[in-house]
Amino acid sequence: MKENQQQLHRGLEERHITLMSLGAAIGVGLFLGSASAIKLAGPGILFAYGFSGLIMFFIMRALGEMAIQKPVAGSFSKYARDYLGPLAGYLTGWNYWFLWVVTCMAEITAVGIYMKYWFPSVATWIWALAALVLMTMVNFLAVKAYGELEFWFALIKIVTIVAMIGLSICMILFGIGNGGVATGISNLWENGGLFPNGIKGVLLSLQMVMFAYLGIEMIGVTAGEVKNPEKTLAKAIDSVFWRILIFYVGALFVIMAIYPWQEIGTQGSPFVLTFEKFGIRGAAGIINFVVLTAALSSCNSGIFSTGRMLFNLAEHNEAPKAYSKLTKGGVPGIAVLASAGALLIGVVLNYVVPAKVFTWVTSIATFGAIWTWGVILLSQIRYRKSLSPEERQQVKYAMPFFPYSSYISLAFLAAVIGIMAYNPDTRIALIIGPLWLVSLTAVYYAKGFHKKAQVGTAKEEKIG
Repeated sequence: MKENQQQLHRGLEERHITLMSLGAAIGVGLFLGSASAIKLAGPGILFAYGFSGLIMFFIMRALGEMAIQKPVAGSFSKYARDYLGPLAGYLTGWNYWFLWVVTCMAEITAVGIYMKYWFPSVATWIWALAALVLMTMVNFLAVKAYGELEFWFALIKIVTIVAMIGLSICMILFGIGNGGVATGISNLWENGGLFPNGIKGVLLSLQMVMFAYLGIEMIGVTAGEVKNPEKTLAKAIDSVFWRILIFYVGALFVIMAIYPWQEIGTQGSPFVLTFEKFGIRGAAGIINFVVLTAALSSCNSGIFSTGRMLFNLAEHNEAPKAYSKLTKGGVPGIAVLASAGALLIGVVLNYVVPAKVFTWVTSIATFGAIWTWGVILLSQIRYRKSLSPEERQQVKYAMPFFPYSSYISLAFLAAVIGIMAYNPDTRIALIIGPLWLVSLTAVYYAKGFHKKAQVGTAKEEKIG
């Protein structure tokens, strides 16, 4: 194959990948999932988001350290292959594909629910199918055009959150929108204290909190298609962490300052209530539109990620070879269609979705994300150990406080898995997740991928 046919196009700029990872992370987790997390932890949820955010920063820096040295499509799947072995790379690639397919099922289902606001008589599954077809078509655009569209999708959410935070600060400090009576921030501790359900409540909220951060690692997936990776990835990783922390912690801080925490979610979206207090007509319609774009944006990012992971797996002969074929625009078209095909299951689920499906889906996706984040940290530890003392001095984007930050982050991820095992609602993820990994491992050995990997490694060593 000619090189220009084989290579993904480097069409993404810094603003594209920054907003893409923000778009992937700021989805229904903030607009819908945060209400259930607040019920568990009360105002203590701010500490859960803050500390989890710090751990995510370390994970992103670990990813950045490797991505800047080796900016490739498939990112952490490729690093796992290089530093932890072929099986780890194979499992990580397919696992990431699975977690985004599961997440996108939740997102397209959400699209159907949001559209009922305007079209109550139309069946949910029709909108879910329409969203899937539309987002698949978008993913066939040249990567720069895709990045541009995702940029504006994400911007809608960000502008809404910033506006909500700004208006809320006016109400907290000056009473604007509240009859001139400043609300202050006493609601944060007057209704049972900062930790009304104790530390246990904060710990139980961690699964939903970590689900909210899912998607931030997408910066690594874009590494093979970004211009000037060294400069762009470093700036994007540092800025995305702070922005997500401000959006999540900032938005929840002002919401819980204005409304008693136990009332949040009982009278509709706090975003809608806040805008209505300021006399903004059609606030419910505006927020519904924003949340709709949030779900579409997250689904869009998911199809992008899964397509690139299948492309990387196909290049290593661990997925059908057709998935490595690129369109003229440099898009792995067949891989994108394969992911969209798997998402049709989500459309079917709209017929039979019970009440607990959202919790199940988010917990299964969180398990998949924790595996990915854990692999990133383990790969980075092995990567560092593979360097000579001189090479370690020359690392361009070093992980801060290494190795302590890496081991503390791994311990935190293990603790979240333990909490998920303790909680009956999230325990299903620890059945489905490991079963999926065991099934993948069985296929890996049954198909003889381990023998191909040994041959490939031997060839690389010969060339080296």
